[in-house]
Amino acid sequence: MAGSQTGSYEIDWEPRSAEAQADQIAAYDAMRARCPVAYSRYGNWAVFGHADNVAILDDPETYSNAVSHHRSVPNGYDGAEHAAYRAIVDRYYTSERMAAFESECRRIARELVRDVPLGEDVEIMSALAEPFANNVQCAFMGWPEGLRMPLREWTRKNHDATLAADREAMSAVALEFDSFITEQLDLRRDAPAELDATAALLHEEIDGRRLTDDEIVSIIRNWTVGELATIAAAVGIMAHFLAEHPEVQRLLRDDPGRRVAASDEILRIQAPLIGNRRRTTKPVSIGGRTIPAGERVIVLWASANRDERVFGDPDEFRLDRDPADNLVYGRGVHDCPGAPLARLELRVLFEEIFAATRSIEPGHVSTPVNARYPTGGYERVHLRME
Repeated sequence: MAGSQTGSYEIDWEPRSAEAQADQIAAYDAMRARCPVAYSRYGNWAVFGHADNVAILDDPETYSNAVSHHRSVPNGYDGAEHAAYRAIVDRYYTSERMAAFESECRRIARELVRDVPLGEDVEIMSALAEPFANNVQCAFMGWPEGLRMPLREWTRKNHDATLAADREAMSAVALEFDSFITEQLDLRRDAPAELDATAALLHEEIDGRRLTDDEIVSIIRNWTVGELATIAAAVGIMAHFLAEHPEVQRLLRDDPGRRVAASDEILRIQAPLIGNRRRTTKPVSIGGRTIPAGERVIVLWASANRDERVFGDPDEFRLDRDPADNLVYGRGVHDCPGAPLARLELRVLFEEIFAATRSIEPGHVSTPVNARYPTGGYERVHLRME
């Protein structure tokens, strides 16, 4: 595991190397066997095993979510503060809200699927996955259609800045997003809470006071970053998997009741979100490594969900696995609040795809271009719908 030196630690691996970025899943599979907790030149410890990651997720007092230099609501808080903000956020993802939003989600999905030409090679990320994620998020928040293209461009810039670890660019991108949202808040200052989700946030209270604009912008930033990148990635992953596994596609076309479980299993095999950060609050021993307090630790969903000690052959599609082992939507107090919306979106989109087509097949451009950290899935993947 020894490599070059940075500070007082030896570098175990290079997560941003060309080799690792070319096939993140293969790189993480190899590291899980070779070095289950690895230090990188970027000053963090990547944790690859399922049991080690579960231990982190189940101990938020030792592994804090307060890791960002910027306000991050609710993700960047722990304990009672997190619980108070999370109680607000959870109200936006109830089963009642999901049921009320389903018809609009379906309308968006149907229109986009209708525009995908049948019998032709289509680059599915740009033609369907990215516009679907973008349009649904705008609809969920009550934002105008004019904001859709700026948000798609913002998503691209945010990804590029994150990949380059360019803090100056990341700050500029964050300020640009904040200006989008502040404008939407200004338009709703006197609007009733029932208007849309953005207006409703202006009426939310914590500790007997209204949420500040900074708090609301942070909440919406967390929702939007997760929505635009990971839903698009999930759509590409699922469509490609079904094209490559016609027997699974036939099963899901014939048995609608298995579609949600199948979605979770496909996204276990190939993660739409690679990892999340934590910070140690005291010295810890994990995966055979001793890590001091104050160190950054990366929970690698893309590796933990493929751990052979839990899942056997990680590439085997099975619907009889224990759902509690699947970490695609996280675990514990900091699990993904938007999981109900994500599952709704993926279910509805593929229902509309199945209704409009006989099959999803690989395109003539057979080799997809893999996405780069921190996003999973594909940058480009060609498919054909018949």
